[in-house]
Amino acid sequence: MLDLNFIREHTDEVKEALAKLHAVAPIDEILKLDEERRTLLAESETLRARRNAVSKEMGALQRQIQQTQGKDQEKLRERFAETREEMRQVGERIKAIEEQMVQVETLLKKALLEVPNMPHESVPVGADESDNLIVRTEGEPRQFDFEPLPHWELGPMLGLIDFERGVKISGTRFYVLTGLGARLQRALTAWMLDLHVMEHGYTEVYLPFMVKQDCMWGAGQFPKFRENVYYDTEDDLYLVPTAEVPITNLHRDEILEPGTLPLRYVACTPCFRREKMSAGRDTRGIKRVHQFDKVEMYKFVEPHTSYDELEAMVRDAEDICRGLGIPHRIVQMCTGDLGFQAAKKYDVEMWAPGCGEWLEVSSLSNCEEFQARRANIRYRPAKGEKPRFVHTLNGSGLALPRVMIAIMENYQQADGSIAVPEVLIPYMGGIREIKV
Repeated sequence: MLDLNFIREHTDEVKEALAKLHAVAPIDEILKLDEERRTLLAESETLRARRNAVSKEMGALQRQIQQTQGKDQEKLRERFAETREEMRQVGERIKAIEEQMVQVETLLKKALLEVPNMPHESVPVGADESDNLIVRTEGEPRQFDFEPLPHWELGPMLGLIDFERGVKISGTRFYVLTGLGARLQRALTAWMLDLHVMEHGYTEVYLPFMVKQDCMWGAGQFPKFRENVYYDTEDDLYLVPTAEVPITNLHRDEILEPGTLPLRYVACTPCFRREKMSAGRDTRGIKRVHQFDKVEMYKFVEPHTSYDELEAMVRDAEDICRGLGIPHRIVQMCTGDLGFQAAKKYDVEMWAPGCGEWLEVSSLSNCEEFQARRANIRYRPAKGEKPRFVHTLNGSGLALPRVMIAIMENYQQADGSIAVPEVLIPYMGGIREIKV
């Protein structure tokens, strides 16, 4: 959520940013509601001050009445009654203003929650994903002396993926990993977590897979992505679309003491997504499904370090690609493809020769204080100093299905088997090859 003062004082800048983002937000409504709120507040404060002053006058007036007799007393009594009636009307007006304030503030908060984050000055301006910037590419695509197969053929052929039974159990865009397919994903998950914990300095957390509505608002998933999440009506809980949501809320409504930051967390959770916004896209294989596992990196940091921390997080994601020996590239999102929460974002993409495309395996974002304002997460820079909002960063480290695709398609061999990447062999119990 953006700071209301920033919107008020930099209205033109905010509107220019929205144009670059190709986004719509109720800025004029926000300013109108803000003006109405401030007008009501000023009136309320004036009336309260008047009531406080008159209360003292009425006390003095009562004493005068007690000390006076005759016509003078009667006049004082009339004056007292008029003043009391005036104060009754003032009290009713203050109550009415308070009721109006609740309504206005509710509408104002709702409108503010519809405003996306502002892009960092280093984000390239563009209309859509076609204007994204390829920052660098590492590794040469493998040259095959045979026609590489896509994973949707390799998986069933080797008994790694069962699409038909996934559909039978749950419907379209679900699948079953069987035998060494399930073991390969488990090995990959364990290796990625170990790398992030032992070499990159993250603390592993095991999280609930269902969260309260407040968590979805705090992480910036609502209102924009409400239609894309699964919801349990009886318990009023949402299945997590990503571990980013529960991790953001680990420190909701907290003030972190001096010396606490940075906090770096890593978790593996299933992710549940309706994929309504991608209907008809990538229907073959396991590229875009309703349920998948993902290792997520997350950081709470001081503002002045957040962009260095973002670059470090990108390197952490790249280390997974390097360890697996799979060609990858870093893509910086332009304004038109930046998303709702991010001020700056990179994608990491792996080459998949069977599909013949680059697959996004990680999206890494600096949200600055956007999520922290929503979730009320602050830190104290030093003892006795005023709390400030933290900056939050998140990134996949990595998403399992697409990494599985890249491994199967890059490590396939002419006889139809798949070689196990060297780093995963210890996690596979010494198995070096997957074959029929």
